[in-house]
Amino acid sequence: MTTSTRGASKVPAVLVLEDGRIFRGRAYGAVGETFGEAVFSTGMTGYQETLTDPSYDRQIVVATAPQIGNTGWNDEDDESRRIWVSGYVVRDPARVPSNWRAQRSLDDELVAQDIVGISGIDTRALTRHLRKRGSMRAGIFSGEAIAAESELVARVQAQPHMKGASLYEEVATKETYVVPAVGEKKFTVAAIDLGIKGMTPHRMAQRGIEVHVLPATASVDEVYAVEPDGVFFSNGPGDPATADGPVALMTAVLERKTPLFGICFGNQILGRALGFGTYKLKYGHRGINQPVQDRTTGKVEVTAHNHGFAVDAPLDKVSETKFGRAEVSHVCLNDDVVEGLQLLDQPAFSVQYHPEAAAGPHDAAYLFDRFVSLMEGQRA
Repeated sequence: MTTSTRGASKVPAVLVLEDGRIFRGRAYGAVGETFGEAVFSTGMTGYQETLTDPSYDRQIVVATAPQIGNTGWNDEDDESRRIWVSGYVVRDPARVPSNWRAQRSLDDELVAQDIVGISGIDTRALTRHLRKRGSMRAGIFSGEAIAAESELVARVQAQPHMKGASLYEEVATKETYVVPAVGEKKFTVAAIDLGIKGMTPHRMAQRGIEVHVLPATASVDEVYAVEPDGVFFSNGPGDPATADGPVALMTAVLERKTPLFGICFGNQILGRALGFGTYKLKYGHRGINQPVQDRTTGKVEVTAHNHGFAVDAPLDKVSETKFGRAEVSHVCLNDDVVEGLQLLDQPAFSVQYHPEAAAGPHDAAYLFDRFVSLMEGQRA
């Protein structure tokens, strides 16, 4: 429960971690209390896209960049219908936004959407703590919500873990909608919304694709009712081990040998459909500056990430699956985490990161062209 209060910079606030570490600062955004998994994002810019990314559902996001809010907030850059983070942590919020596209301040938008935040804390120390101890449950308390430290720690420890959380259905669309192709229509794609960002169907539409965005609970019959040339599985929040429905749907798509492309959560779903396991990373990859190597070309890309889980697939060999041979196509150069999968005997591939890259970088935009090539090859 939160209480929205404008101009709350003088209201005391505390960030409480489940291991008992406490940071004291000032309220930023709404005043009250909130709970979630504390994670850090290393992007220097693009906070509006981060906050409206459904993959951040039930997470308290720590901005590692020291000053946040300089470009304000506008009505054009949202990646979904609302802010999804459960809380926001910044060090030095901009007092006045300065950008020709800004329509209001970040603080105003946080208040309007009832998002509890905290500012004025040492986010560098907090990030180092999370890197060492791992992402963990946390709570932000401000104003009258502040109580004895022992009580606040106990309340945080009573919250559910992210491991085992099934969240994709609560962020996905409830009704199918269509994003028309830009210019001449060349293909039709059925996109399964597990927490899709708005820029993703837009990137496909720019390539002549009419995108039918379907709910996460869509059936095989509903997918093929749109007569798709390809099927896409989106990013999304939560533990992929809970996503039995999407795994079954992807399995059916693979059995029909329809060209398939998945990103982020969709990569983990493909991993499970191929028989690989998934696991929770210690602190995950979040930000727009993550180095990934495309092992098919040797090229290193700077990429946008937001994931706390990964696929457990062998890096050093081609694997035999019920859908033919599969291999790891991309790998993170920081820690050797699997960042992409591809089938060698039918048209299906996925990546763990975000090639739509709002707000950048654009090194991986070619993956949409690769998807188009698969559909062209199937049609030929």
